[in-house]
Amino acid sequence: MAKTSNSGGKNGVRIVVAGDRGTGKSSLIVTAAADIFPTNVPPLLPPTRLPQDFYPDGVPITIMDTSSNPEDRGKLAEELRRADAVVLTYACDKPVSLHRLSTFWLPELRQLEVKVPVIVVGCKLDLRDEQQQVSLEQVMSPIMQQFREIETCIECSAFKHIQIPEVFYYAQKAVLHPTGPLFDQESQTLKPRCVRALKRIFILCDNDRDGALSDAELNDFQVKCFNAPLQPSEIVVVKRVVQENLVEGVNERGLTLTGFLFLHALFIEKGRLETAWTVLRKFGYNNDIELLDELIPYSSLKRAPDQVMADGSKRPLEYNPFLGLIIDGQPSCMMSVELTNDAIEFLKGLYELFDADCDNNLRPQEVEDFFSTAPESPWNDAPYKDAAEKTALGGISLDAFLSEWALMTLVDPARAVKNLIYVGYPGDPASAICVTRRRHLDRKKQQSERNVFRCFVFGPKNAGKSSLLNSFLRRPYSDAYTLSADECYAVNVVELPGGVKKTLVLQEIPEDGVRKLLSNKESLAACDIAVFVHDSSNESSWKRATELLVDVATHAEDTGYEVPCLIVAAKDDLESFPLAIQDSTRVSHNMGIEAPIPISSKFGDFSNIFRRIVSAAEHPHLRIPETEAGRSRKQYHRLINRSLMFISVGAAVTIVGLAAYRVYATRKNSSS
Repeated sequence: MAKTSNSGGKNGVRIVVAGDRGTGKSSLIVTAAADIFPTNVPPLLPPTRLPQDFYPDGVPITIMDTSSNPEDRGKLAEELRRADAVVLTYACDKPVSLHRLSTFWLPELRQLEVKVPVIVVGCKLDLRDEQQQVSLEQVMSPIMQQFREIETCIECSAFKHIQIPEVFYYAQKAVLHPTGPLFDQESQTLKPRCVRALKRIFILCDNDRDGALSDAELNDFQVKCFNAPLQPSEIVVVKRVVQENLVEGVNERGLTLTGFLFLHALFIEKGRLETAWTVLRKFGYNNDIELLDELIPYSSLKRAPDQVMADGSKRPLEYNPFLGLIIDGQPSCMMSVELTNDAIEFLKGLYELFDADCDNNLRPQEVEDFFSTAPESPWNDAPYKDAAEKTALGGISLDAFLSEWALMTLVDPARAVKNLIYVGYPGDPASAICVTRRRHLDRKKQQSERNVFRCFVFGPKNAGKSSLLNSFLRRPYSDAYTLSADECYAVNVVELPGGVKKTLVLQEIPEDGVRKLLSNKESLAACDIAVFVHDSSNESSWKRATELLVDVATHAEDTGYEVPCLIVAAKDDLESFPLAIQDSTRVSHNMGIEAPIPISSKFGDFSNIFRRIVSAAEHPHLRIPETEAGRSRKQYHRLINRSLMFISVGAAVTIVGLAAYRVYATRKNSSS
């Protein structure tokens, strides 16, 4: 396959040259830039720029010289931290300078956390003692085993003009076409992310879905990546090379996935990293083997006028565990993001495809296979791990599968869209997600039309919050108390009367996290409904839950992000504390919400709690608590408005009276 230049989107490469004094740093730089060996060089060269056309990739290079003097250590550290690549020099005629690489320079780079490719360069090759000739591989192999950041080693002579341009070519190549993300030098195999990306590319190019690239498909791939067709004879050679090394790499239909992967591993082993990187970048991958952010259709998330930056720009999406979707640096206020019907139907079809035995149970390995064209399974880490219900066989049902996708779309829509692209969503990615109506409009219309609801679960420690989440996922009850993580979610489908299904996301808010949550004005913006759980047998638990309810309701009144609230009396299997009914009735009546809902996770008695949560979220104008301060504020505003109305009426009467008097006076004067 032909090679092509590919810069990976970089506008320039900054190479820092470091090493002991007298190892030839400055002479190396001057000879590379001017193609002449300098007779006199200053102690420290100014930044040296190689022209854009110096190497085939067409990317300009800036070379930074450094001082080895102890008093310049701060400046040296600063330059190294700004480097795209580091050239470490030693003098071939001074063995001690070579030893210093492993005893000082390479450990120093690690201490400074400089994580860029390192090129080790032996300068003054012409001065090496011919009686002590040893191979470079023999000398450097132990060092490279210890310091994997070393990309390559080379010897050169500025005086004799031996391999000078090659030094900075290798440094530039290590930046533009790095080995690390693609290939494991120790095992001599492609890295998992590289395999996953190439598998996705193979599937995209296998137009007839027969598991092999035909000659025509192979040629289309070549044209797309390298802008040049393959001749029939070249295709024959490619397949022959693969088959000679790997019999299963080619079959009667063409090049198999195994052969496709072998071919790329072969290119990398032969040092043709630019070939593999050209393929990856043509299909939208960055240096981390992830799809570029530019491929995510942020414009499909329609913004209200107050959510666009002053300059009209659109910043990338972010996610905050409390605020949810962040657009243009601002919380998404009263809106949320859901999958469209098109995306849901696509996912249902894929679920059926990977659920080979049709038992409505996607096993863990089948989930891994499902995401085998993504960098990794997105559900292996928080907040998605263990957030959905597991079947008796340890897998997930279709409802649980779609619930996980609903959760990811709600809390991190950019990631959801990326993963839809990874698994092969065929349509415009923008058609996969939609932004629902803003929450304050739902309250005005007294009805929410969204399909996914987010519920914040508040309560003191050991009140039963985690048990509520576990019961939602039908997990066995446990008396053991465990401290919840900062991000603890449970998501499931709730079937309402009439067979309508909605997705409910429960997010547990730890008691010690409430203050942090409410310290942000928009903290309740992403919340559809809040639930306050208390231990019905413990009076102090009830009092603390009440305090949390007042705190949240006050915050909602102050910020305008009012949410419906429910109180849940957990551990109903235990004896209630004295005055429980009287106190709870008084509080719920005073705040204008319904009485606490008793449940027992131990006995599995939930009083249709999850249906009631969804029902309250569907009618957000109901069950909004009102504090004494909020009620007084409303009465004050009503009084002010009424006073203004009386003043307006009085003014109107006065104006009418004056007008009538003027008419009367005019007529009187006319008659006289």
